[in-house]
This record gives sequence, C-alpha cells and structure tokens, in this order.
Amino acid sequence: MTNCENSGILIYAQITREKYIHTVFFELVDKAKELSEKLGGVDVNAVIFTTPGQVFEYKEAFQNRGVNKVFYFEDEAFGNYSTDYFSKHLVDLVGVIKSEILLIGATNQGRDLAPRVAAALGTGLTADCTGLDINEKGQLAATRPTFGGQLMATILCKTFPQMATVRPNVFKVYRDDFFVETEFVACPVNILYVKNHVELLDFKKTVDTVINDLDSAEIIVAGGKGLKNEKGFELLNRFAQKIGATVGATRGAVELGLAPVSVQIGQTGKTVSPKVYIACGISGAIQHTVGMTGSEYIIAINNDEDAPIFDIADTGIVGDVFEILPRFINED
Repeated sequence: MTNCENSGILIYAQITREKYIHTVFFELVDKAKELSEKLGGVDVNAVIFTTPGQVFEYKEAFQNRGVNKVFYFEDEAFGNYSTDYFSKHLVDLVGVIKSEILLIGATNQGRDLAPRVAAALGTGLTADCTGLDINEKGQLAATRPTFGGQLMATILCKTFPQMATVRPNVFKVYRDDFFVETEFVACPVNILYVKNHVELLDFKKTVDTVINDLDSAEIIVAGGKGLKNEKGFELLNRFAQKIGATVGATRGAVELGLAPVSVQIGQTGKTVSPKVYIACGISGAIQHTVGMTGSEYIIAINNDEDAPIFDIADTGIVGDVFEILPRFINED
C-alpha cells in the first residue's frame, strides 16, 4: 500500500453472522457518492475483514455499487468480530492511506468499533447520525439528534479522518448500478502483535424476529401513548393484521408496558423506512420522528389537530383512533 494524502472516503463493510454484507454499507456507499461529488470526485473505498478467499464472494456487490478500492484483511481469526483485531488493523490502514472521511454503520458492531478507532487515531466521532453533507469549506457536516432528541445538531470534525456512524435505514439505496472495475488491495495482517482480550465461546440468537420484520416491512402501523392501554394495542394489532402491516411503537408506549422494546422506533429504538407508515395516537416528538421520517408515505391519526406529527404527515386524520381503526377493521 502506498501512502497518499486524504485518499477519499473509506467505508467499513461489516459482514453479518449470516455471511452477507450488512445493508447499511450500501446505504453509506450511495450517500458517499453524493459527498464525493462535492469533494471533487474523490474515491469511495471500502475496508472489509474476512477469512481467506471470502472477500471475492462479494466482488460483484462492490463492483455494482461503484466502489473504487476494497482494502481487505483476511485471516481465519476474522471469522468472528474481534474488537482488538479489527480496530488495530483499521487504525493501521487509515494511518497509511490517510482517508479524508471514515464512515461506519451504527450497528451493534459499528458502535463498538468506531469509538475505539477514533480514540486510537486521536480524531473526533459524530455518532448515530441521521444526515451527512459537505459544507462550503469542504468539511463533513454530520447531523444527529441532541439534548435528548429536542434538537438536531450539525457537527464538524476539525481533525482527520472525519468520522461518523450512521444508523441503518437512514439513507436510501438507489437501484441504479454504478459498475466500476473495483481494485482489491490485500492488506498486511499482524495477528501475533495484537492482544485479543475477548474470546467468543458460543453464540445464541435470542433477538425477537420482529426486529428484522421492521427492517424490511413495507407497511408499518405504529402506536403511541394515545392508545392508552392494552386494549388500544390489541386494536392496533388487529388493524395491522387486516392490512398486512408490521407493528411498531414509540418509546412512551414501550415505557407504559404497552409494547415490547423490540418494536420501539425512534432515537433510542429502530430506524425504519417503509413505503407506508401509519402513526396512531402519536404526537410527533422528534425522539420518535427521527426514526421514521425516511418513510415514503406517512399517515397520521390523532385527535389533536395541532399535534406535530401532522407537520410531517402526507395525510392526516383528526379523530379518535378508537373510533377510526374499527371502521377499517370491519370493512369487507
């Protein structure tokens, strides 16, 4: 690898336990292409950790998304995520190629990896972003909720690389292909010189499958504190079954014990982007809306005509959900 000054945008390509590239990577690639244009057409590159030979299983995925270079580390030790192994090698790579921007998905793994890399590089990190742009000075402008979700702050990083993590489902993935002849660059692995403090003994999947349902759902029906009680969410579930939707909830509804935390949408829950989002009894506080504003079409049902949810809704119905939902449920 040759040393070059501020060599474009580098994106971490996370491999899931099911051995596919996490979808947040492709969301970040398409956003990075927009940023690249504002930076004069810098390269959009990827870094990936795999077992020997595995990287080329993803060759077409990288080429079809227009990734210029893929820096890959391969070793049997990379079969499972390791904080120590991954962070040390990623820090070494950035030190050599001098990436201008480093983007990592705000997955469980990304939230562990990014701060360790930032600390080792002595640079700043804007976490859980909902927006990325380039300002008039050519700096990465990363936007995220702050003050408990009451405000949206745009943060600049004065050091390099400029780092940010972005929650899955915040950015859209374009269907157009950006085919390029991606260059694959093998990077030196120094496992023997890294002390691994954690060893994975076993993995048991216990996460509710509804989390993945929310990620891919085309229609989501979400309930807030306006549903009041268990009967309200029973009504919501019946409505969801009627129209073939997946059920979500606000943090307020979860805290009242009306829904499990696995279906929570918002700043401290999931970020979703369905084709249709139906908000029932939801006021529209920013803590919730940051998790669903990527929806293609938003319908809001609320008895308060001044509720903030109507400001972002494409269609608003002012009325009592306990009167409106049964009408839809009982329709033939």
